[in-house]
Order: sequence, then structure tokens, then C-alpha cells
Amino acid sequence: MRRKPNLDSRLEKCSLLLVAKPEENRGLWLKKHAFKDLHIELGCGRGLFTTESAKTQPDVLFVALEKTANVLVIAMERAGQEQLNNLFFINKLADDLVLFFTSGEVSRIYINFCDPWPSRRHEKRRLTGQRFLDIYKQLLKAGGEIHFKTDNPALFEFSLAEFERSGFILSELSYDLHKCKPVGIMTDYEMRFHENGVPILRCVAAKDK
Repeated sequence: MRRKPNLDSRLEKCSLLLVAKPEENRGLWLKKHAFKDLHIELGCGRGLFTTESAKTQPDVLFVALEKTANVLVIAMERAGQEQLNNLFFINKLADDLVLFFTSGEVSRIYINFCDPWPSRRHEKRRLTGQRFLDIYKQLLKAGGEIHFKTDNPALFEFSLAEFERSGFILSELSYDLHKCKPVGIMTDYEMRFHENGVPILRCVAAKDK
């Protein structure tokens, strides 16, 4: 994706929401911001889900990761308009999570419509694969949860098997989340999928206490 010509100036205007050195907050997120629980979203895109979640849960600290700056700036502008004090962003990959958060620091991880990486040779890149699940188990506190949504049935079945293999406890399984009516907060992509009649698959995977 080509870098937007006005990106730097837009990012500067949202700089208070961007954590430039997240490693300096490792183990200190809740202490620095005086919140009880920390929720993170991996790949927040344009930020609709994270912003609305932070609005509805003002007692929870939200930290959203997004690797693409062109998209991240839209999310930060959206959050800035809401003047939220419980939402921050990191312009990094999920591969480096252990550098930004410490063991047991995270209560919930949201993974919404991640890249399915359908090729078998790219399996290690899937955010619900064993490599990443080992990281999540380390960062989640006892009873902490992963909330996962996708429109890809093959990725969903792969993820369910991986969750179980890693010892996570599955619940709230749905193969058509919005069949009867919209449920919960949607992402921008999810709204489009729903309008086009694409079934949304969802589950919750909890770390064993």
C-alpha cells in the first residue's frame, strides 16, 4: 500500500493516542493508566470495533495493534473524535507482543477477521496458530479470553482445533452470528459482510484457570 502523502501530519495530530515505544509500558499498562483490566485487539483496521468497545467499557483499558500506518491513522482519528481516555494504539506486528506486555497482564484478546493465510506453507503466520497461541497463553491472566471472529470457514475450523490443542476452553461457538439480528459490536468489514449475507463465525477461547 502506497504511503499517503499527508500521513505524517495526520499521525502527528493523533500522537497522544499512539504509543511509540510500547516496550516501555511492559508490565505497567494498568498502573500507568489506573484501569483494572487490559484488552488488546490484533489488527484493528479502521478502528470501529475498538473505538465502540472502549466507549461501552470505560473502565477497561484498550490497546489496539495495527501494522499498516495508512489504516491506523484512520482508527486514531476516529478514536480522537470520541475523546476517549481508555484507548491507545501501537503501530507494530503481533509477532512482538511479548515485548509490549508481560505474563498475566492481559484479560482479553480480540482477533477480528485476520488474514487467513490459506496456503499450508504460510500456516505459521495465522494469528490463531500454535505459535501465536503460545504467546497469548503467556500474556493472558488465568481465565483470560480470546474473542475470535472470521468469515472464513476453513480458518475457523483450523482455529477451533488449535485452541483445543493448546488447552483453551471453547464457548459461545456460532457459525452464523448475525443470523437472526446483529449481535455485539461489528468491525467495518463485518458490517459489509453482514449486509452481503456472509455468515460470521465466532467463538471464545478461555485460558484454563
